[in-house]
Amino acid sequence: MTAQTIVGILADSVRLRVFSAIVLGATTLPDAARAAGTAPKDTAAAVRKLVAGELVTDDDGELRPNIAYLRAAARRTATAAPAPGGGPETSLLRTFVVDGRLRSLPAQLERRRTVLRHLAQGTFQTGHTYDEPAVNDLLRAWCEGSGTDHVAVRRYLIELQILDRGDGRYWLRDDTAQRD
Repeated sequence: MTAQTIVGILADSVRLRVFSAIVLGATTLPDAARAAGTAPKDTAAAVRKLVAGELVTDDDGELRPNIAYLRAAARRTATAAPAPGGGPETSLLRTFVVDGRLRSLPAQLERRRTVLRHLAQGTFQTGHTYDEPAVNDLLRAWCEGSGTDHVAVRRYLIELQILDRGDGRYWLRDDTAQRD
């Protein structure tokens, strides 16, 4: 997951308030709702998305911020920053990915594959499986405000063999993770 995806998850005001409450010490849903000033139902939905995005861990009802994951994402972002000027791929990504959001999808197949591979490498961890709601939440963060449907993106990721799926689970293909 990229820093942009993390910011996308936290761009929702309820999720941000709930995440802040957890960072500041709330360890249960009622504590987080009280500290964040949010309705219990909204708090539960926010926690589900924060857990799906791996920003929060839920160990038998005990909520904790996943600080190690955030640090790892920050390190990946620092080391993965494209060189100034970049090549044709960097230019392509700048055209279709703006501020960590997917602006649109290229019509040309190889360009679409490049953009979606970038999105997948920045969103999904190698060796980790995701259920469909988690995949939808992660892709929704990329597609928010773009007019691009996250379900279509999920379908393209499967069709272009960037993600695999089976038994209701999705994962990043090993050959996708090794490119670039």
